[in-house]
Amino acid sequence: MFTLPKLTYDLDALEPYIDARTMGIHHGKHHAGYVANLNQAVEALGPQFPGRSLQWILKFLPELPETQRTALRNNGGGHYNHSLFWSVLGPKQGGTPVGDLAAAIDSTFGSFQQFKETFETAAKTRFGSGWAWAYVDGKELKVGSSPNQDNPIIEGKGVPILGLDVWEHAYYLKYQNRRPEYVSAFWNLVNWSEVQKRYVDAMR
Repeated sequence: MFTLPKLTYDLDALEPYIDARTMGIHHGKHHAGYVANLNQAVEALGPQFPGRSLQWILKFLPELPETQRTALRNNGGGHYNHSLFWSVLGPKQGGTPVGDLAAAIDSTFGSFQQFKETFETAAKTRFGSGWAWAYVDGKELKVGSSPNQDNPIIEGKGVPILGLDVWEHAYYLKYQNRRPEYVSAFWNLVNWSEVQKRYVDAMR
């Protein structure tokens, strides 16, 4: 059974960029709901699918029973995406990328500033609900977006290393319709050491 991951920081630790009330609802209600519904969908698969990792489920969705495929996609994606999101955020973070990731950003995008602009465009132009991503496709670092709770794994594009939730529940209490302001604030919270670890793992 999948479980809701505990946050490694307090609900108010990301203030003033993400408020405590939003964090409480987002983590304790939305993410918890995805976990509960995911467990129901996995249980419905029966004993022939024991002990599968969440990444395996998302990667092999087309091979799973059609009756549970949508629930697994939406709730499995929701659980995976949010778990990544909480891990790449932190208080007193921000700054610039480190290690191999910094070199890959410069090589691929020309500069960190250009990377940020590309990522922000993906986040701001995602119509409706969805996510913006930096991900590793083969050995290439790429930026893109996906609808709803999809991600690069589900879409067969690669492994995400940085994600930004642009569903309205992620920002509406504080930013209302000002998504670009929320996207810009995100950079003050990115834990680049964690993103670097994810990059190194994805490149193996």
